[in-house]
Amino acid sequence: MTCCVQLCVIFIPPSRSTYNNLINACGSSGNWREALKVCKKMTDNGVGPDLVTHNIVLSAYKTGAQYSKALSYFELMKGTNIRPDTTTLNIVIYCLVKLGQYGKAIDIFNSMRDKGAECRPDIVTFTSIIHLYSVSGQIDNCTAVFNTILAEGLKPNIVSYNALLGAYASHGMCTEAASVFNEMKKSSFRPDVVSYTSLLNAYGRSRHPKKAREVFDRMKANHLKPNLVSYNALINAYGSSGLLAEAVEVLREMEQDGIHPNIVSICTLLAACGQCGQKVKIDAILSAAKLRGIELNTIAYNSAIGSYMNLGEHEKAINLYQSMRKKKVKPDSVTYNVLISGCCKMSKYSEALTFFDEMVDLKIPMSKEVYSSVLCAYNKKGQLTEAESVFHSMKMAGCPPDVVTYTAMLHAYSAAENWEKACELFQEMEINGIQPDAIACSALMRAFNKGGHPSRVLILAELMREKKIPFNDAIFFEMVSACSLLQDWRTTIQLIKVIEPSFPRLSVGLKNQLLQIMGRSGKTEAMMKLFYKIIASNGDVNFDTYSILLKNLLSVGSWRKYIEVLQWMVDARVRPSSQMYLDISCFAQKSGGTEYASIINERIELLKRKAREEDSRSKLRDTHSTSLLVHRTRAENHRLLESKMAVTHAVVPDC
Repeated sequence: MTCCVQLCVIFIPPSRSTYNNLINACGSSGNWREALKVCKKMTDNGVGPDLVTHNIVLSAYKTGAQYSKALSYFELMKGTNIRPDTTTLNIVIYCLVKLGQYGKAIDIFNSMRDKGAECRPDIVTFTSIIHLYSVSGQIDNCTAVFNTILAEGLKPNIVSYNALLGAYASHGMCTEAASVFNEMKKSSFRPDVVSYTSLLNAYGRSRHPKKAREVFDRMKANHLKPNLVSYNALINAYGSSGLLAEAVEVLREMEQDGIHPNIVSICTLLAACGQCGQKVKIDAILSAAKLRGIELNTIAYNSAIGSYMNLGEHEKAINLYQSMRKKKVKPDSVTYNVLISGCCKMSKYSEALTFFDEMVDLKIPMSKEVYSSVLCAYNKKGQLTEAESVFHSMKMAGCPPDVVTYTAMLHAYSAAENWEKACELFQEMEINGIQPDAIACSALMRAFNKGGHPSRVLILAELMREKKIPFNDAIFFEMVSACSLLQDWRTTIQLIKVIEPSFPRLSVGLKNQLLQIMGRSGKTEAMMKLFYKIIASNGDVNFDTYSILLKNLLSVGSWRKYIEVLQWMVDARVRPSSQMYLDISCFAQKSGGTEYASIINERIELLKRKAREEDSRSKLRDTHSTSLLVHRTRAENHRLLESKMAVTHAVVPDC
C-alpha cells in the first residue's frame, strides 16, 4: 500500500500490472482483506481488473481459507466479459473440495474434459481430483484418475505422486503406497518429506510399526528433516499397535530434535492409552501437555474422556468433562457419544440419558452414533415409547438410520416381545437399502422366538443364506432355540452338522445349549456323541457342560455313564458339586436295586476320596507348581479327557 500511495503522490498512475503485483503480494501472504482493498482502489482509479487480477483475488481467498467467498467471487466473475481459464477453474475445484461439495467439483472437471472445452484440465486439475476422491474415500477412483493422467500423455509431478501416495496411506494400503513410492523414484523424482511421511503413515495405519520406523530412519538418512506431521504419524504407528512405551519415546525424540509436540501429538497418545489399558499413562500425558503449555481442545478432551471410559474409569471421565466445561471448551457430538456410550457400557443408563438431555439443551447436532447409544439406554430401561420417539425424531431431523441404529430398535422390540413391529422395522431396513447384518438378524430371530413364532426364525435363516449374510453364535443360538421350541430334531441334527466345523470357535453357552436340547429330547446317546466331538475339536467346556450331561444321563437312568462323567470331571480338575453326588446317591437308593446301589456308593466314595487327595496335594505344592496345574493348557485337558473316554467312545451303555 505504501508503494501505491507514493506512486500517486508523484502523479505516476499505477498500471494494471502494478496493481496485480501488489494484490498478489497481499494475497500470497494470506492477507486477503488488503488484497481486496487494493482491488477496489484499482477499480476506483479506472483500471479495470483482467483475468490475472481475478485469478490473484481467487488465489488470495484460497490462501486465506475463505473458500465460500472465493466461490461467491467466481459467481460475480461469471457476470463479466472475462472468461475463466484453467487456473481459475483449478482454484474453484480446490475450494469446492475443501467445502465438501464434491459433486460440483466433479461437474466442473467433467466439463473441462468435454470436447471443445476452452479450459482443458492440466496436472494440477487431475491432482485436485485425486485428492477429492481420497478425502471422500473413493480410492479406486484415485487410481483411475492417476492412470488417466498417464494415458493422456501428461507427466505426473511429485505433488501428483504424493496425492496418490497419501490416498493409499489414509486407508492403510501399505503395499500400494510402497509401489507408488518406488515408481516415483523410478521416474527420477526424489521423494520429499511429504512422500516419506505418507509411506510411514501407510505402514502405521496397517499396523506395521517396525516398517514405519524404518521409513522414518530412511528419511533422516537421506538428509531430510522429519517435520511435526512425520513425528505424529510415527507416534500413531506405535500407539495404534499398542506400543505405548515406544510412542512416548518418539515424543521425547521429537523434542530432542527441536520439534515441539502439538495437540495432535497429545491426542494420539491419549487414544493409544485407551487401547493399551494404561490409565496411569493418561494422567501422565495430560500432565505433560499442561507442562508444555498445550491447551487441550475438544478433540483432545474427547480422546482422554474416551480412554478413561474404555478403562472403566467413570469418575475420572466425568471429572475431565466437567473440567472441559469450566474451561469453556465446547463439547461436540463426539464428546456426548463417548459419554453416553461409556455410561451404557457401565449400565449407567439414567446418567446416559441425562447427557442426552444436556446435548439437546445445547442444540448440538445428533450423530447416528449418539442416536444408537440413546436407543440402547432406553431399551435397557424398558422405555420402548421413548425409544420410538427418539427413532422418529432421528428420521425427521434428516439423519437416516444406519444398520446399527436399526439394530438398536430391533433389540428394543425384541425385549418388549413385539415381534410384529420388529418384523415391520426389518422390512423398512430393506426398503431403505440398508443391508441387515448378523446382529440385526439375530435380534429379529430373538423377537420371533419370544413371540412364539420359531418357524419364522428358520425362514429368516434361509433368507440370510440367500443374501450371503454370515452366521454368528447368536444366529446359531436362536436357530437351535427355534428347533427346540418346534421339537424339530431332524433340523437340529442337520444344524449341528453345519455348526460342527466351528466348534473350536463357538461359545461354551451355545455348545451347552446344543447338548441340553439333545438330552432333553431323550437322545442321550446323540448328546454324548456330540460331547465327544466337542472335546475332539479342542472346544471349551465348563462346569455347566458336565452338569447338563449328568442331569440328562440320570433322567434316563444311565448311571454307569453318569459316574464316568464324574470321573472325567475329577481328572480335568473340575470339582463335582455336592448335589451331583447326592443326585446319584438318591438314584441308587430309589432305582438302583440292592446290587447296583452298593456298586454306585462304592464308586462315589472312591471319587470323593480321589478329589480330596487331589485337593491335599494341591495345597502342598509350591506356588509355581500350583500355577502350572491350574493353568494347564486346554489341549492337555482335552487329551486327558480323550484318553479317559477312549474305551467308551463308540458305544454309550444304557442302565
